[in-house]
Amino acid sequence: MITFIGIHFLVISVMVSVFQLALFFKAPLGSYTMGGMHEGVLPKPFRIAALIQILILFGFNYIVLSTSNLIKNQPSFISRVLIWFVVIFFLFGTIMNLSSKSKKERHLFGPINLITFIVLAILAMLT
Repeated sequence: MITFIGIHFLVISVMVSVFQLALFFKAPLGSYTMGGMHEGVLPKPFRIAALIQILILFGFNYIVLSTSNLIKNQPSFISRVLIWFVVIFFLFGTIMNLSSKSKKERHLFGPINLITFIVLAILAMLT
């Protein structure tokens, strides 16, 4: 179960990172993010924020993969503490996505965040 959760998170974070990278390179997907307040291409500051989101996801991958024993170079007590930070981050992300004014964002990223939050909470409780 723990390995499955780590792999689930890795797959989801790669997919979201590809989406964020597309936003950075001016893909007209603004209605799927930031509450849909920018149809089409995002303004430059929001595209830079997309790159920052990718970096955050890479950091979260390290924490989740360490906690799920797919990476073995971090003391377990550190990953047991940091995983709760990731869980809380996804809790707030779930709330934001499910309450988004953008129907596209709500229907695409709401369920993705909710499922990821649930599996991360299970991982945190199991470790």
